[in-house]
Amino acid sequence: MSGGTFLGMPAFPEAAAAAVRDTRLRGNLRHATGTIRAKRAQAVAELPDWAGLRAAGAAIKDRTLRHLDHYLERLEEAVTAAGGTVHWAADAAEANRIVTQLVRATGESEVVKVKSMATQEIGLNQALEAAGIRAYETDLAELIVQLGDDLPSHILVPAIHRNRGEIRDIFRSEMGRWGRPAPEDLSEEPAELAEAARLHLREKFLRAKVGISGANFMVAETGTLVVVESEGNGRMCLTLPETLISVVGIEKVVPSWRDLEVFLQLLPRSSTAERMNPYTSMWTGAADAEGADGPRDFHLVLLDNGRTDALADAVGRQALRCIRCSACLNVCPVYERAGGHAYGSAYPGPIGAILTPQLRGTATELDASLPYASSLCGACYEVCPVAIDIPQVLVHLRERVVEGGEATVRGRRTTIRPARGHAAERAAMRAARWVFEHPAALRAGQRLASRTRRLHPRRLPGPGRAWTASRELPEVPAESFRDWWLRERGNGSGGRKGREDQTDQTGQAEQTERAGRAEGGGDR
Repeated sequence: MSGGTFLGMPAFPEAAAAAVRDTRLRGNLRHATGTIRAKRAQAVAELPDWAGLRAAGAAIKDRTLRHLDHYLERLEEAVTAAGGTVHWAADAAEANRIVTQLVRATGESEVVKVKSMATQEIGLNQALEAAGIRAYETDLAELIVQLGDDLPSHILVPAIHRNRGEIRDIFRSEMGRWGRPAPEDLSEEPAELAEAARLHLREKFLRAKVGISGANFMVAETGTLVVVESEGNGRMCLTLPETLISVVGIEKVVPSWRDLEVFLQLLPRSSTAERMNPYTSMWTGAADAEGADGPRDFHLVLLDNGRTDALADAVGRQALRCIRCSACLNVCPVYERAGGHAYGSAYPGPIGAILTPQLRGTATELDASLPYASSLCGACYEVCPVAIDIPQVLVHLRERVVEGGEATVRGRRTTIRPARGHAAERAAMRAARWVFEHPAALRAGQRLASRTRRLHPRRLPGPGRAWTASRELPEVPAESFRDWWLRERGNGSGGRKGREDQTDQTGQAEQTERAGRAEGGGDR
């Protein structure tokens, strides 16, 4: 991985096609996402004001994003006043350089890490390794991924694609190379696996002088950072090391503690289906007294890396509301079958399909394919605790991929070229637009299609083959609706009887439409 890009990754359709043939992977994903999905639904149903909390979360995020410059400056002032140091990183390379220099300044060659999406995004572990610094992941799932020389495949449960037998085998074969080895007779019982990881990590915690974290939230009014987690490893990384370096995306800031209260209700229920997180760690600046808990030296690296470009997009900026709960992954039929690796990003699933192309652009074949990694069923929007309309953003990004147009890239307004491979689609849409704008041509085309309908294939050739590989073309009727109307109702003058029939049919159509809306609500 380099700068958040999984090197050598094909476009999503090719990667997903390979993933769905892995029956063990699909079984692991189906079991895990189904379990999380059911538990989350129960946890959310307990709150009668969930819809209000969801609306409040979205409103707070939108207000913060509108005034992001103000709140970030306020955050910097508060962190500095509390004894911390703030660094600004425009992109992944600058963030990696800052962190590497800070670790080198301590003279240490090892660091312990809290699970962090931002550091995965920028490829920090690889950058540290290139500088001779070894980073140890301490989250259990991240540890499994690291020991297995693997990549995360889920936001909340990075090793969701592994079952207990695979985890046991990884621990047995790899733990000894990284530190304390696993017991020879280690079984696949969860308690034994957790105990092996605890003993392995304990020596890392007690030896480490430098910790690296992300943050779920940053409170601008006091400069406080917040990490929520379920294992206690975060608490160890945040309090034991002498130096703490936190790499956080600029969108994670919230104005006040009162705003934080809303998200501490939304996040645990949407992510782990818990009423509250077992461990909610908060720290403000550096420890100011001998013997006090916390690091003596605290550095906050505020990461942009494409976020201000996304902020400039009136439709796409809602992706920056994301609080990384992963609820959208657990309901997505595409993710459940393809898994997270197919997305080629630290951010898999529906949120990754809209966030990654905005952070990285759509210049590569992989990134241009991500907005199409969805059925547009809308399930992701329904469960999102901050009401991100992911289907809307997906369609918006598809338009950008096909048509190109103006977008903000590295802070500058730029006209981007359409992605390659969509020339036929653009030509077809332009031809369709011309036909619909010329009624005579549309009428002639409909009549020609009706008269030649027995010659129509059931499968399309060429580029259309992919569409008809899983569906048949609908049969063309013997005549168009326009021709039927003219034959049955005349040329439109109709007389009184024709007008009455037309009025009755219009009324019936309206009643049918109203009944359909009342019963089914319509597609999103």
